[in-house]
Amino acid sequence: MANEHQYAVTTTWTGNTGQGTCSYKGYERSHTISVTNKPDIAGSADPSFRGDHTRHNPEELLVASLSTCHMLWYLHLCAEAGVIVTDYVDRATGTMIETPDGGGRFREVTLHPVVTVADARMIDKANALHEPANQKCFIANSCNFPVHHRPTCVSASTE
Repeated sequence: MANEHQYAVTTTWTGNTGQGTCSYKGYERSHTISVTNKPDIAGSADPSFRGDHTRHNPEELLVASLSTCHMLWYLHLCAEAGVIVTDYVDRATGTMIETPDGGGRFREVTLHPVVTVADARMIDKANALHEPANQKCFIANSCNFPVHHRPTCVSASTE
């Protein structure tokens, strides 16, 4: 029997400038994302959709979710395989396309992890573990678009 996990998030719109949604340009897209016992996330729409560029938008958070889920599975698999990772940085990118009806969808996300391992002899195994990490990633398994991986692996002993 599969385990089931529940997640609760509260999203509160904070962009009422006094007249609610009386017009498309008359309100802010600002909101707060809250999870009990965790810091709030200040959110907005993408600036292309009248959002505040200083706040996180849902599209960025989706890309961040894919990046972090992959990283957590990858580190787990490395630990099990005896691959010692000493540093991990991913500059993930995502491409969203707008549809003629005003909606849109993600076309793809590409992860660009730069992984540093303790010893150069670990590089091949470290590179190979990205595929099983992708196969186990809860978020990637929930997407209807491809998640690509363009990893770079270096050794701390050769830097």
